[in-house]
Amino acid sequence: MEEFVVWLDEVGIEDIPLVGGKNASLGEMIRNLSPLGINIPYGFVVTSQAYYEFLRYNKLEEEIRKILKGLNTDDVKDLQRRGYEVRELIKGGEFPKEIEEKIKEYYKKLSKRYNTHALDVAVRSSATAEDLPDASFAGQQETYLNVVGAENVIVAVKNGFASLFTDRAIVYRERFGFDHFKVGIAMGVQKMVRSDLGSSGVMFTLDPESGFRDVVVINAIYGLGELIVQGMVTPDEFMVFKPTLKEGYSSIIEKKLGRKDRKMVYASGPERVKIVNVPRKEQKLFALTDEEVLKLAQWGMKIEEYYSNKNGRWTPMDIEWAKDGKLNELFIVQARPETVHSRKENRKVKTYVILGSEEERRKKRLLYGIAVGDKVAVGKVKILYSLEDADKFKEGEILVTDITDPDWEPIMKKARAIITNRGGRTSHAAIVARELGIPAIVGTYKATEVLKDGMEITVSCAEGERGYVYEGRLNFKEEEIDLENIPRPKKVKVMMNIGNPESAFRYSFLPNDGVGLAREEFIISNYIKVHPLALIKFEEIKEKDPKLAQKIEEITFGYEDKATYFVKKLSYGIAKIASAFYPNPVIVRLSDFKSNEYAKLIGGELFEPEEENPMLGWRGASRYYSEEFKEAFGLECKAILRVRNKMGLKNVKVMIPFCRTPEEGRRVLKIMEEFGLKRGENGLEIYVMAEIPSNVILADEFAKIFDGFSIGSNDLTQLTLGIDRDSSLVAHLYDERNEAVKRLIEMLIGCAKKNGRKVGICGQAPSDFPDFAKFLVKLGIDSISLNPDSIIRTLPVIVEAERETALK
Repeated sequence: MEEFVVWLDEVGIEDIPLVGGKNASLGEMIRNLSPLGINIPYGFVVTSQAYYEFLRYNKLEEEIRKILKGLNTDDVKDLQRRGYEVRELIKGGEFPKEIEEKIKEYYKKLSKRYNTHALDVAVRSSATAEDLPDASFAGQQETYLNVVGAENVIVAVKNGFASLFTDRAIVYRERFGFDHFKVGIAMGVQKMVRSDLGSSGVMFTLDPESGFRDVVVINAIYGLGELIVQGMVTPDEFMVFKPTLKEGYSSIIEKKLGRKDRKMVYASGPERVKIVNVPRKEQKLFALTDEEVLKLAQWGMKIEEYYSNKNGRWTPMDIEWAKDGKLNELFIVQARPETVHSRKENRKVKTYVILGSEEERRKKRLLYGIAVGDKVAVGKVKILYSLEDADKFKEGEILVTDITDPDWEPIMKKARAIITNRGGRTSHAAIVARELGIPAIVGTYKATEVLKDGMEITVSCAEGERGYVYEGRLNFKEEEIDLENIPRPKKVKVMMNIGNPESAFRYSFLPNDGVGLAREEFIISNYIKVHPLALIKFEEIKEKDPKLAQKIEEITFGYEDKATYFVKKLSYGIAKIASAFYPNPVIVRLSDFKSNEYAKLIGGELFEPEEENPMLGWRGASRYYSEEFKEAFGLECKAILRVRNKMGLKNVKVMIPFCRTPEEGRRVLKIMEEFGLKRGENGLEIYVMAEIPSNVILADEFAKIFDGFSIGSNDLTQLTLGIDRDSSLVAHLYDERNEAVKRLIEMLIGCAKKNGRKVGICGQAPSDFPDFAKFLVKLGIDSISLNPDSIIRTLPVIVEAERETALK
């Protein structure tokens, strides 16, 4: 018997041919996940059988085949003409009476269920070949919002049928080899969630850039969700760490305030929705509370777990959610399997590295935005303001435009890279670029102004979350690593030095035993940007220097309390690194800026002395207990406390840099305790950097107050040999392999072993010199922390050194 209209809870995932992927998934969730407390709006489906009956009744198949015969999908203008013809043909068709009556009857019953005579519904199309493992049809068909009244539902369903033949849908089917009439369409009619009065967004149950499995990434905007997919606003972004959320912690490890200056709301005229501006006061607020973020993440995990169990393999999900502003409740309105990383083999890792110094790169930087993917591309710019000029776009050019929508896909296929003015990580341009495996930089705000047609540029998404556009052709290297064939040491822990939280997920795929050195300096310079004392004393600065206060106000947008801004931003940076390598240890070195480096932070000049020799001056431990800096140091302690106690990342250990005497060490530990960080409490371990000869000479004393040592070979070499390594006149004498340095290291390792303390190294030497790594292994060092780019080449050296040591 033919089923033309069915209720959502009458269908499940096995009904894709009848109701399409989206509706089958909704039915599956209503049946199986609603009992777990997940809210899903109810509705019905006009099935693919109704669509095929509509085609037969109006004798459309032969006509459509005639129109599409001989189509060349690369000829954009021809594609546009034929696609329009087909859509108009379908829109002019009539429903068989039986189907029309049934749609009206179901709409009436749905309205009654929600206690109204004419319910506001969303009418969404779902292709029957959509969301299958072998083809992602993201955004392929249309959605009609705030549809009210049975007659309007009928029109929306018919328009949805026509949308099966949008230009990009035709191209997709040609590309994947689907017969146009083997792909059906079904229309879901679902109660609208009043997110026009609340918020909406997208959620992934993995990191969509790196494929890292242990996070839920949530994007949020005000109003109806269409603007997020279109990329017309930059959403707020939240990241939740799954393992500690399961343990009951508030594990939001990242929060970024978006640029939510517009929203889509209901309209009362023939256009059922409109776009309005968001008041500046609301822009400063996040679109979700922390409680709502955690609730969504828990739902996301339940949905992922359900589908993974059903499919017998890990199935990360791409989920749409909405918050009803009337009811003040959250709803899941869509869920489909993520189609990029779930297909990838994690056995092989491809890395891209831009060559040359940071200074050289900075000189050539033209603009930046949000990086999509982690690749690099070089090519010539082609700016397109509209699809009118689509035929001028050549294969291999770099597409630069304001924003893309699904109609741009035939052009995007030809592009080497994509750059847009607007859009976020879940915008249309980002989704398609990931699918095509090409780099994209979205949300640059001014790409179409800065770049010019024909310019040769380098598009780099290989430097973290921020993507950069460089003038000219930059040299870069591409490397594919097969992780299965890399040997692992038996005794020595091989760890990593990480400064940039944005690259942590990517590096977590490399063989490692954790992080031996997580530097705070990068987070403070790049995330926070303002001197901690300028934040603490913000009210005083407001009176004395309004211009500086304005600058700080702009950077801390969304944070009323400036000290809280420092604590939260630092905690998010540390948490991202800690979660990437969880449950392995992550040793966070407290700030070790010298006074001239601190002075470069915004407002820093007001609080920093001018020292003749900052390298040997007010840095590291000596700052932490000083009256002048103690309050600022307290903010660092609060950030660590937040990461460990609130987010549950107990794998974070702390390291004190440049601690000249054991007495200094005791004073720092006392101050840390005052701010809530007590050695031994909740398993907190505190290490000391061994980078001054006094750390080695008095190692027995230091061992009484710290849990372990980490050798900083850079400073230890400078201070042992009395060399400024930045001076070209004596730089030739700088060598970590100098006998004096090696003897000190040997003394320290021996002393640590004698006192039952852990000892590792986090300096540059083992990354640069394999023979030095061998020397350390033979002395019985516990861990060697390497730069990520030298892990692969150094692992075999450490394994060989272990083998040689065992033979002796």
